[in-house]
Amino acid sequence: QVQLVESGGGFVQPGGSLTLACAASRSISVTSFNAMGWYRQAPGKQREMVATIARLGMTSYADSVKGRFTISRDNAKNTVYLQTNSLKPEDTAVYYCNAILASNIPVWGQGTQVTVSS
Repeated sequence: QVQLVESGGGFVQPGGSLTLACAASRSISVTSFNAMGWYRQAPGKQREMVATIARLGMTSYADSVKGRFTISRDNAKNTVYLQTNSLKPEDTAVYYCNAILASNIPVWGQGTQVTVSS
């Protein structure tokens, strides 16, 4: 019922940048979620948190991406973004958007592939 659609992934060389977008279904505002975030999963590895943004705007980042990634929210567009800069090969993964509903039920997008390679 609540749908999240990711976009913006692609193939980039080390040092490049990508902007990932997570658009929530228009039937619900992103401001109604307790929190939203970006997670990633590389082949053979567990899914890990990359960045989160709480309803009131507080943000958190994994140590591995601090200073390089920025999570933001555009309420008018009902979209959460992840700006990725200075990408490294180890950033290669499928990136998933996540939302925590007011009921604390998690919702996941289908993911967008980010590949960093020379």
